[in-house]
Amino acid sequence: MSKLSRLLPTAARSLLGLTFVVFGLNGFLHFLPQPPLPEAALPFLGGLAKAGYFFPLLKGLEVLAGVLLLSGRFVPLALAVLAPIIVNIAAFHLILAPSFGMVALLVGLEVYLAWSYRDAFAPMLRARVAPTTAPASLRDGAIGGSTGATTAA
Repeated sequence: MSKLSRLLPTAARSLLGLTFVVFGLNGFLHFLPQPPLPEAALPFLGGLAKAGYFFPLLKGLEVLAGVLLLSGRFVPLALAVLAPIIVNIAAFHLILAPSFGMVALLVGLEVYLAWSYRDAFAPMLRARVAPTTAPASLRDGAIGGSTGATTAA
């Protein structure tokens, strides 16, 4: 394995993580200027803003997933959390506010990293999977070795 092929996933992971940490924090701290939005995007964003919870949840998930990517921990989970966010960013910027550069970068990094971590996603892509059997202590309702059963007096 070449040095480049070993470093490329780390560089892509770091770039994607940094992007989401910065833009996620910007949702809370407003340190980057907001460019003017096209008229077509205003009703959509206004509706999301009126919900009250949506943008704090979205930006919080972006920061959390970005930190996970930067730390190199739970990378497949972070990629799975970011996938629907990136799909919506792409749809927004391709349909409502045309901008192709950032969309291409985000989608490219996400797809490359999903491919790089494909072994972690393989179990999710099986057509049929049997549920995992819980340990006997959990099946019987026992916690900490106790059966938890009570008898009527």
